[in-house]
Amino acid sequence: MTVSVDTERTVRLTVNGVPREATVPARRLLSDALRHDLGLTGTHVGCEHGVCGACTVLVDGEPVRSCLVLAVQVDGASVTTVEGLAREDHQGGQVLHPVQEAFRECHALQCGFCTPGFLVTIAAGLEARDAAEEITEAEVDDLVGGNLCRCTGYANIKKAVRHAAATMRDGAA
Repeated sequence: MTVSVDTERTVRLTVNGVPREATVPARRLLSDALRHDLGLTGTHVGCEHGVCGACTVLVDGEPVRSCLVLAVQVDGASVTTVEGLAREDHQGGQVLHPVQEAFRECHALQCGFCTPGFLVTIAAGLEARDAAEEITEAEVDDLVGGNLCRCTGYANIKKAVRHAAATMRDGAA
């Protein structure tokens, strides 16, 4: 059986807690499906080779470079983009995730292009660790090590990681 590369497929997934469906070419990247088919432009594509981390999203809670994954590969999965990190408060407004708030407070973004990838990667990493434990510098380095910032803003990004970890620790106490 020969399958045309132009064959379209229907992909059903949950994006930021909302069931979504899109009919996409079989070779459509997840990053492109999110941006072009679902209208979620928070996920940025930097290098298109999975090196920079700007396109990172969470697939079933795990950080994934969306420029390296086909949309059809995540059919049935739960995807969280940067737009899904904030939560709704009891009045219908948005409450920033502690990592988003820390980036704002610590001035951890400059041009902002790399920020979505950093935010989802760091949020997943902090949520996966024991919040009661103080974060180590090695953990901070580990959380930011897979993402590139061309503006050399790493000092404030690391400061934001420490701030978010402390906020999450205080919230867990």
